[in-house]
Amino acid sequence: MEEKLQQLKERLATIADLLRAGAVLGWDQQTYMPPGGVQARADQISTLQRLAHEYQASEEMGQLLDDLKPYEAQLDYDSDEASLIRFTRREYERETRVPGDLVAETAKTVALATQVWAKARKENDFASFEPLLSRVFELQIRWAECFAPYDNIYDPLIDLYEPGMTYEKVSAVFSGLKPELVALVAALSANQDAVDDRPIHQHWAQDSQLAFGREIAAALGYDFERGRLDLVPHPFTTAFSPDDVRITTRVDENHLASSTMGTIHESGHAMYDQGVSPALYRTGLDTGTSFAIHESQSRLYENIIGRSREFWRCFYPRFQKAVGKGLSKVDMETFYRALNISQPSLIRVEADEVTYGLHIILRFELENDVVNGRVKVTDLPKEWNARMEAYLGITPPNDADGVLQDVHWSFGYVGYFPTYLLGTVFSVQLWQQMLKDHPDIPAQVEAGKFETVLGWLREKIHRHGRKFTMPELAERVVGGPLDWQPYIAYLRAKYGEIYGL
Repeated sequence: MEEKLQQLKERLATIADLLRAGAVLGWDQQTYMPPGGVQARADQISTLQRLAHEYQASEEMGQLLDDLKPYEAQLDYDSDEASLIRFTRREYERETRVPGDLVAETAKTVALATQVWAKARKENDFASFEPLLSRVFELQIRWAECFAPYDNIYDPLIDLYEPGMTYEKVSAVFSGLKPELVALVAALSANQDAVDDRPIHQHWAQDSQLAFGREIAAALGYDFERGRLDLVPHPFTTAFSPDDVRITTRVDENHLASSTMGTIHESGHAMYDQGVSPALYRTGLDTGTSFAIHESQSRLYENIIGRSREFWRCFYPRFQKAVGKGLSKVDMETFYRALNISQPSLIRVEADEVTYGLHIILRFELENDVVNGRVKVTDLPKEWNARMEAYLGITPPNDADGVLQDVHWSFGYVGYFPTYLLGTVFSVQLWQQMLKDHPDIPAQVEAGKFETVLGWLREKIHRHGRKFTMPELAERVVGGPLDWQPYIAYLRAKYGEIYGL
């Protein structure tokens, strides 16, 4: 059986190489590729996706997995070998239900759609993007139909990004959160005079913002020997291997903290990928287990740590010096409160902790309605604006700040948005467990020491890669399932104190 296992690993290494090569091309497309290269890049990525799919769904792969069943039954569930076979079988069963031509067509379509989206957003022109967006949703529906029967056609799309989750399970979390968030948003909106955010709305040059972001990322534990930071319109992290994990950010020169907080967020993602066990290299297990777990890492660093008093007691003097005279007369407490202001806003990636969840719930509901035929793609701007008004009390003045603001649908990432809030919810459970294990962590953060935080996450989450699903990790790490109530309690406590509720 050792020989069969080695053959499996060799096939998985080929698949990993193809997918990671495609990721390099995707990173280049969003960072440095000239606009004229979009068609060739779409063809290249499509070819790599098709080849990876053919390897994954091949008869040889199926035969190897069948041959390894007796061996797998003898292995410890937590072992690398058992996890590798289990994960590969799940991927094989998914890939064999999807035709190769659908994989290739989807890859080519989203490569084109990404470029069209960028131009449409810049020019506030939803009509120019609508035909390709309609095609993206059509292809995603075709993909989901490959997995019938299901309770909801949205289920396979959610499961792709968060294995084991369904519309019903996600809705159970979001339906509990939604009224609580709407009520908290209303309470904070009624007391807006309690916080003044003018201190953070000052000019700060791009180069200086990037330099400070690099300093913070390195302090947290992001390894620049195995990564880099670049500018893009929509920030993201991509991993070509645990030893090449790249982050991106965007800069608003009239907002002192947006780039820094975005860099902290992406660093949380990147440190996860950098922390995967080397033993999992080129197996398909050598990245984060799911999108929600990935998001739990970035949100823990960005919000729970990066927006805390302890963090800024350490870094605020350096921040003041880096910014210059604009903050010379602003004390740390005033800055902390300004940084944590909560008010309804148009852009998801700039939303505060309280309103962020409603941005995600809006997208979750719209995706479900589109794939189930209740909302047409052409009507998305109207539906988007109506729900923004209902949930947050504001209406986008244009589509660029509304339905066009996110790149995800152009990527074909239908079913991805819910993981943002699921991960945000789980980040609080992780933090609470971390504090139980190491009660002195807040003092360490205030001293600028993050080794215990990163070490705990490495041990509990990072090193396992994709060996375990989110429910399995939750049981192992926090002793129970995903629970939204600690999250809403955290928000009430933090923002109730800031706003004097």
